[in-house]
Amino acid sequence: MAAALVEKSATLSAAHWPGAEASLERAHALRLHSEELIEHDVHAYLGYVEAMRSAKGLHGSAREEVVGPARARTVDVPLDIVRSAGEVAELAAKLADRGNPNLRADAVVATILAAAAAESALTLIAVNLGGSMDDKRLEEARRLVRQASESARSVRDL
Repeated sequence: MAAALVEKSATLSAAHWPGAEASLERAHALRLHSEELIEHDVHAYLGYVEAMRSAKGLHGSAREEVVGPARARTVDVPLDIVRSAGEVAELAAKLADRGNPNLRADAVVATILAAAAAESALTLIAVNLGGSMDDKRLEEARRLVRQASESARSVRDL
């Protein structure tokens, strides 16, 4: 939804900001990618459930061989969501500052939604890591969430 709002804002901002066209192209690509990520997330979770069922009765490295790759996808897909949402938040903040002033509220809402999506995906990453708080993916996700949240805070003055 955030990427769609950025697309809308960028479409109607060409006369106000020369960077609107590039933002429109990127927002469109991010919206399509986000739609794919919804499917990937469903499949990652279902794959993990299936791996857990398949690993019933297995122990140690045999169990990890079955479950490990599926668990990794339940972290990697939300991390991709965080990355995409962070980029949407950044584009939305630029449009809020430089784009069509009549669509500033749409761009502000897009930054808020993108930051919320990033935060939500971070929650999934933390849960799916199951206590591995030193994982580099968690560090990256936290950093990107902070940036997305800062983008949202920077444009909120309504």
